[in-house]
Amino acid sequence: MASSLQTQHETQSGVYTFSSRPRAVPNRPKYRQAAPLLNEEQSSYGNIMYDRRVVRGNTYAQHILPITSQPDPVEFLRQQEARKKALSRKRLKEQFGPKTPEPLEGRMNIDVQTEMYLEELSDHIEDVSVECQTDMFLDKPATPLFIPAKTGRDAATQIEEGELFDFDVEVQPVLQVLVGKTIEQALLEVLEEEELASLRAQQQVFKEIRDAELVEVQRLEERERRLRVEKENRIKQQKAVLEKEKETADKIAARAFAQQYLSDLLPSVYSNLKDCGYFYDPVQRDIETGFLPWLMEEVTSTLEQRYVARTVLDMLIQDVANQRLEAFQMKE
Repeated sequence: MASSLQTQHETQSGVYTFSSRPRAVPNRPKYRQAAPLLNEEQSSYGNIMYDRRVVRGNTYAQHILPITSQPDPVEFLRQQEARKKALSRKRLKEQFGPKTPEPLEGRMNIDVQTEMYLEELSDHIEDVSVECQTDMFLDKPATPLFIPAKTGRDAATQIEEGELFDFDVEVQPVLQVLVGKTIEQALLEVLEEEELASLRAQQQVFKEIRDAELVEVQRLEERERRLRVEKENRIKQQKAVLEKEKETADKIAARAFAQQYLSDLLPSVYSNLKDCGYFYDPVQRDIETGFLPWLMEEVTSTLEQRYVARTVLDMLIQDVANQRLEAFQMKE
């Protein structure tokens, strides 16, 4: 408890400390076990050279350790998707890639060379060294080879003809191998040519059958197209005839309705127009618009003159009556 409190206090103050819970000490043997044999499985041990927590190289580069030992799930999913895509591409390539046709019954496919000249297949790449002279004039002549002085005593051995190598005898196995390989290669090439010829014949037959089927399909498609076009034309003609008949029937019905409607409409329209004054007698209209207004004006002016004359006469009579009345009163 005290160690835990001390660790918490020091952590708050900013100093790194380490503490572990108390545990029992395991029982260890007094002596170490013997070293295991080479063929036995060795016990697991830790090598700090392969520990990611050990920084190797210069100390200037920044090494960022992951927070957890588990891999990133996003990176893991991306790697899985990449592996799945690679497997699918490989499977598609194996499935749809060009393949050698199956051999005929009683035969088998083998790997052969198809080049004009046979050559030995080897993993070793032939290389050739080439030199070129770049300087036309040498300032210093080439140094002669160093030949040491001769020491010792010369010796010779006499070898008779046929003691070491007999060409006729030694060349027979080589010739047998070469001739056998050549004949075997020739037979394989002949079989391959026969197989290719049979494949070409089958391809030609298949091509002829396919061309005949294509011609028949095109003929049937053309026939179907002509029938479809003829059917569409007939349908269009029938629709046009039906539309024309309907339009004619509508026109006849409209004409009959118009005639029936206009039979009573024309007299009523004429009577209404006549009542409204659109149809009139020119003499009567001239009298009504020209003569009668003038006549009314003249009558009105004459009546006004008479009224004025009567008024003046009444005024004169009244004046005379007043003067006589005044004169009569003065006489009395």
